[in-house]
Amino acid sequence: MSSGKKRRTQGERAVVGSIDRSVFFRVLLYLLFVVFSSVLVFTSVNGGERIITPMTAVFVNILMVSGLIVMFDMQHLHRVRNGRVCLVFGCILLHLAVIYFVSIFAPATESDVSYTLLMLPYAFAPLVNSVLLGRLSGMFTTYVVTMLGGLLAPAGYGMEYMVLSLITGVAVVILTKQVRRRGSLLRAGFYAGVAVLVLGVIFELIQIPVDSVAFQEMMKKALGALGVSLLIAMIVSGILPALESLFGITTDISWLEMSDLNHKLLRQMQLEAPGTFHHSLIVASLAEAAAEEVGANATMCRVCAYFHDIGKLKKPTYFIENQGEENPHDSLTPSMSALIIIAHVKDGVDLAIKKKLNPVIIDVIREHHGDSLVYYFYHKAREARRDAENKAGKGLENIEDLPDVDEKNFRYAGPRPRTPESGIISLADCVESASRSLTKPTAAKIGSLVNDIVAKRIAEGQMDDCGLTLKDLKKVRESFSKTLRSMLHSRIDYPKEADRKNDAELRMAGRPSSLQRKNENSLENRKSGKRTGKQTDKLDQSAK
Repeated sequence: MSSGKKRRTQGERAVVGSIDRSVFFRVLLYLLFVVFSSVLVFTSVNGGERIITPMTAVFVNILMVSGLIVMFDMQHLHRVRNGRVCLVFGCILLHLAVIYFVSIFAPATESDVSYTLLMLPYAFAPLVNSVLLGRLSGMFTTYVVTMLGGLLAPAGYGMEYMVLSLITGVAVVILTKQVRRRGSLLRAGFYAGVAVLVLGVIFELIQIPVDSVAFQEMMKKALGALGVSLLIAMIVSGILPALESLFGITTDISWLEMSDLNHKLLRQMQLEAPGTFHHSLIVASLAEAAAEEVGANATMCRVCAYFHDIGKLKKPTYFIENQGEENPHDSLTPSMSALIIIAHVKDGVDLAIKKKLNPVIIDVIREHHGDSLVYYFYHKAREARRDAENKAGKGLENIEDLPDVDEKNFRYAGPRPRTPESGIISLADCVESASRSLTKPTAAKIGSLVNDIVAKRIAEGQMDDCGLTLKDLKKVRESFSKTLRSMLHSRIDYPKEADRKNDAELRMAGRPSSLQRKNENSLENRKSGKRTGKQTDKLDQSAK
């Protein structure tokens, strides 16, 4: 209780992972869905005589469910998780259960069946699965609740129900393409209610009023349809955090909430490691822009980039961006310096677990350096080894006492980036650090730097597991170059106060000012065929 969340052991992770990927457990989930949906169909009361017998309805339900399950499993072949299966089919089953109970109890309170059709929660399951799992899952859910719900709808109104369910579900999925505010859920619920109203008028479930009594009935139906859809949207908005925590999913709404720079760790970084904080902000901007270009989750990239270097808080002065005039590494051996640098990844993971950060952020912290080499201290150690060997050759030292330089001791533990977002942040981290060494940055220098770094990471195999294609990496390079050009643009060299006074005196004396002399020199250079610095940069850029 005092130390927060603990690390999971390898055995616990293996058990959880095996359950999440177990074929037996997935088949069990499918069978449970078939059984419970068949029970709902068998015991449903359609408000009148059944069109088909209960056993026939169960048989039709089993056939449709089997086909839909095969479609779902084939769509997610080799990457389906049992948690995803449980979420999708659990929401569908809950949706069907609500339809079942509304179809039973609504006729007992109202004689008009149109009230039952207008009060059904058409938007519930499509809205939940679309927001949590994406639009494809939302569309699949819409088709399933439309087909299976037709067996539970009031007798004689199956076609009306299916049209209402399909159109409302499609509208909800379209309106939840990118949900970054909870108000977007209310907007989707409102338009779902409008769709139900329009279709209700088309199917004559809502009659045009001819007197005050009919007008009151119309308003009652209209407000009921809109109220149910808005109520569903509010319920989904309220249960989203619980569903995210239960199934290990993070929506853009939560990512946006986590992007607040007033987080305790970020505030601590601003005070104790300001250089690292500024570095993280630049990496976040680079990663977010690149993620938008390749279709990755840009908000996730921004948030993960904020926290990717929190491990430096343990020893901030050992990292160059936080150092002053003194460098603590001057009094350490290269191997010890490399050990401190490498340890910031483990320290960041420990701190993230203690502060209960999102598991995706923890993965990015662990992966953003992959298993790359700490080149500076590795080469420094090799140079020290060569110097010691030379001394040993002169008899000044015993070569057997010299420590070996093992490359493994200078490599990060890994693993390599395993998601597109993690790969983009890893590249952005390297590019931002290297860009600080540029003197008088130009477009050509920035482009060459970015291309060299990305090519080097690819050659080392650091990008092999992140899922980014060569086409994606080209877009990432172009995005990095564009963002860095806007950040590292040159400034106008304003004249000092003394220079302005001298120019004024020169003009009063009738002599050319410094600016005029500069223009005359530039004109002479053009006439003589000499290139200015800007012209050289433009020619270099066009040649590349």
